[in-house]
Amino acid sequence: MNRHEMPDLVPVLSKGKHRSPRKGACFMEYASFLAGERWSDHPRCTHPLLAGVARAINDHLSDAGRSRLVPLIPTVVGLNGPDPRVDVGIATRCAAVALPVAAEPRQRALATGLLGARLIFPSLDELATSKFHAEDLIEAVDQALSHAPHATRWAERFVAGVPIDPKVFRLHSAPCMVRVAVTGISEACISDPDTLLYELLQTVIDDCTLWFGAGQVSSETAASPPPELLGAVIP
Repeated sequence: MNRHEMPDLVPVLSKGKHRSPRKGACFMEYASFLAGERWSDHPRCTHPLLAGVARAINDHLSDAGRSRLVPLIPTVVGLNGPDPRVDVGIATRCAAVALPVAAEPRQRALATGLLGARLIFPSLDELATSKFHAEDLIEAVDQALSHAPHATRWAERFVAGVPIDPKVFRLHSAPCMVRVAVTGISEACISDPDTLLYELLQTVIDDCTLWFGAGQVSSETAASPPPELLGAVIP
């Protein structure tokens, strides 16, 4: 089975972590099943921060919005690798999407993260050779910052003269940026936050597909789910 295909029988996704399929399934738990791994919302088949984006979006969507995520589940299986720039790239994409719509306190945090990411991209480029196009992300950063000038000026003062450790940024700042971005979008005063969250996850998956290359799910590991996992049937 191709990684972009779903079995005919698929679950109704629900919020949070579940001990077993009988209790329900979130986005990444179902991905662990498709990958043939033990039941977990932190499977090895998916980059940890990409999985973090998927979990956060799964939990912040409405029930109706969450159901739209089901076709995306197979596309995260196999998207993993050691490139140290990917964490920064994922966090940058999330923050750039959220900054124009988030409330001002979150805008400051997101702008600070984006400025930090912009500063460390050159040093990260020296560490890996995968298909990582930082120019696209830098352009997204500049566009996002232009939509929040007050937060950007505040962030510029905050980061001025402060050394940024790329490793610390990847391990701590990047996950924080993702959490703030997803929460900021879900609570934003916009007409359809569900759609923006869905599109964000799709974009991050597309980015990671480019950076890692498309993985495959074997026909054995992508078999139909057990009956207790099923909540809906797609014809």
